[in-house]
Amino acid sequence: MNDLSHTGRTFRVEAIAFQDGVAELRVVRDAVFVQEQGVPVEIERDALDPLCVHVIARDDLGQPIGTGRLTPDHRIGRMAVLPSWRGQGVGEALLLALLAQARQLGWPVVSLHAQVPAIVFYARQGFLPYGERFVEAGLDHQSMHLALGKVNVVERRDAAIAAVLGVIANARRRLLVYSRELDPGVLDQPEVLAQLRTFAVAGGEVRVLLHDPAAPQRAIAPVLGLAQRLTSAFAMRAIEEPVDRDYASAYVVNDDGGWYFRPLGHRFDGETRLDDPARGRQLRAHFEPVWERARPCSEYRALGL
Repeated sequence: MNDLSHTGRTFRVEAIAFQDGVAELRVVRDAVFVQEQGVPVEIERDALDPLCVHVIARDDLGQPIGTGRLTPDHRIGRMAVLPSWRGQGVGEALLLALLAQARQLGWPVVSLHAQVPAIVFYARQGFLPYGERFVEAGLDHQSMHLALGKVNVVERRDAAIAAVLGVIANARRRLLVYSRELDPGVLDQPEVLAQLRTFAVAGGEVRVLLHDPAAPQRAIAPVLGLAQRLTSAFAMRAIEEPVDRDYASAYVVNDDGGWYFRPLGHRFDGETRLDDPARGRQLRAHFEPVWERARPCSEYRALGL
């Protein structure tokens, strides 16, 4: 695989046979799971290892800095990055390498058990939570899954939050939001606001179409406060034409093939996918003429919008 870099630090991710890389894999996994997180070594080292597809990240000196594996039951696991390399893109590169391996194997779905603090990390790559949270090796976990090469079904609020995070995180320059009243319960969540802020600060543009602009103003929706601080990034308009107001659906779509669509805009259930440019173009083609017909939200001027 190609050399990767982040903030000037170079690393390489590649597949490795367990029998060839067991010592290097354990350097990272023992440091992260056993020493840092207190997982018993007899739990960390299981009988599945020889049966798994493994990937390893090495720095430019060839030293191991990260690991991950695919188990025979189509699950990603043992994702670990040494502390000094976190925040440098190593975890994302490992995850993408594992997904590439899963696609080569023809797997339709991959799943994983995410430690709760890592849910947002996996959501940014399209994984959706399912089931209840549980304790594994003494740590809180959430099951997540991703359908490869097809739509992923969203059935509940935490999956809706994950879907929105994925669409925002994979936007390049523009994000379009078609909403009834700024989707309380999703767009007001701290992790979503943080992702919106990151996108906007990096130069992204967010356009929001609303059916009821008064509702988020009454609720003091956090997105309005964010937009007030980042006025050059956010633009909001109100839908007034009857033909447009009859549209019952809602969606978030980016400019890189990612979208989350809800047939009924007042509900969370719908579908999402991060690698579907054709559907993304359809949604953007619907959004643009409605945007041109809509009026600027003059009621937000007092907020600086």
